[in-house]
Amino acid sequence: MARDYIEIEDVPKGYESRVKQNLSFKTGKFVWKCRFTTALDPSTITSDNLYVESETGMKMATKFNYNDADMEIEVEPLEAYAKDTDYYLNITTRVKSRGGQHLKEPIQVKFRL
Repeated sequence: MARDYIEIEDVPKGYESRVKQNLSFKTGKFVWKCRFTTALDPSTITSDNLYVESETGMKMATKFNYNDADMEIEVEPLEAYAKDTDYYLNITTRVKSRGGQHLKEPIQVKFRL
């Protein structure tokens, strides 16, 4: 039976209640929405600082859309995820707020489609 969702397999300690799933159907191009508590410096929202990689360490081509009003980044893959493959959403400490503050620690969320 096909799953109608991604499987979130691992979330950093302390972030369990912040990683949520809200999907009505399954596609091979799941878009992540990453919400922050402060406005970000848009110049730090790059594919080096925020990216999705496969279980083999290959970075996926992605497109970013930063919504300043909601302090939210959408991370959209430009290619479909492969079924039954582990992926990692990575947000590094190089992502900064407008005030110049870095994330305290990197965030990595493991998921599978």
